[in-house]
Amino acid sequence: MRDYTEFFKGKRITLIGLGLLGRGVGDARFLAEAGAELVVTDLKNEEALKSSLEQLSGLSNITYHLGAHQLEDFRNRDLVIKAAGVPLESPFVAEAKKNNIPVRMSADLFAELAGVQVVGVTGTRGKSTVAHMIAHILKAAGKKVLLGGNVRGVSTLALLNEVTPETIAVLELDSWQLQGFGEAKISPNIAVFTNLMQDHLNYYQNQAAYFADKSNIFKYQKPGDTLVAGQVVAEQWLRAANPPVAPTVPALGNWQLNVLGEHNKENAALAAEAARALGLTEEQIKAGLESFEPVEGRLQLVREINGVKIYNDNNATTPDATIAALAALSPAKSVLIIGGADKNLPLKILVDVVAELARAVVFLKGTGTDKMRHLLAPSLDKRKIPWLEVDSMEDGVKGAMAFAQGKGIILFSPAFASFGLFKNEYDRNDQFMKAVSQL
Repeated sequence: MRDYTEFFKGKRITLIGLGLLGRGVGDARFLAEAGAELVVTDLKNEEALKSSLEQLSGLSNITYHLGAHQLEDFRNRDLVIKAAGVPLESPFVAEAKKNNIPVRMSADLFAELAGVQVVGVTGTRGKSTVAHMIAHILKAAGKKVLLGGNVRGVSTLALLNEVTPETIAVLELDSWQLQGFGEAKISPNIAVFTNLMQDHLNYYQNQAAYFADKSNIFKYQKPGDTLVAGQVVAEQWLRAANPPVAPTVPALGNWQLNVLGEHNKENAALAAEAARALGLTEEQIKAGLESFEPVEGRLQLVREINGVKIYNDNNATTPDATIAALAALSPAKSVLIIGGADKNLPLKILVDVVAELARAVVFLKGTGTDKMRHLLAPSLDKRKIPWLEVDSMEDGVKGAMAFAQGKGIILFSPAFASFGLFKNEYDRNDQFMKAVSQL
């Protein structure tokens, strides 16, 4: 385990992208407290970042350049740490590289400095649930576990403060964080690749480019490492990619799970295989999986009121995810709250499934909603399925309760990105939870 305090102390570091989700704030505080001479730069201005800046007040070794980036912040520096939302093609990242300044990200830098076993989990769907499942199995077995990566409010770098030689780090990794692993030419010791479906086509030119970033989870593995993969991704993508470690495709187990749906049986099998690679027994795995509860925003039963069960599936940001949620709750038909910002993903199958499995639909306004409503409304009208469109979460939840008429299920599963009505997906989640609590 490396002495990270010596790694950061006195270093001139630029952090590009402070943001509002908490991870950037945690990174900045950690770096400042470790003794770095820190410049924090963000395209958002001081007013927009007020809540984040308040959390960093009193740290005298941070200089802020907000509202725009400056090229001089990417010259004469020892290190640049890039937030996930900053593209690798950024001219400021290019300026750093031109000046031979390393550009890293929080998760891959943690993986390098921690010096402990790292489990990385990625995939279009299921990565949050699988990462949390693995962490839960390990904790239930008495292991020392740290959970980071794409986790709300968690600075992965700051987890270095909690590392011991016995620690196992479980990192949920999205495609942008895996860009950092690719730049650093490292991969987790145990890699779990759940699936690969169409997503982020508003960012990636095609699915091959999306897979190229995802593939960094296994690309630099070494003999003795482990790659666990869902069957479809193993057959359709990994075979062509020829990973250095042969993938293991786990079989479904016979567990009594507290999470719904066939997709969660697959998630449990992936988590179990990762746990086996870490040396856990079948009894420990069974105990962990059967005591695991749904992660917030992942087909989570949040309240039952007046005969209506209300599920929060906020993190369903693709059509495939919403289809899986509707299928998991079938044969009951749900009052569905859906909609948001367009990601340029195909909608036809989602339209067909919603028309078949929803008994009422509430649309949240957004660019993706416009497309969805245009395709779906004729089928709803033909089948006499009621629907309405709203421009606030509060109105959406109230409208869904009116449609429910004191029975059945309300499912909030948006199928689209959060931008438009909401600051981000966490804001959308919180507004839903608040609206439900006020019923």
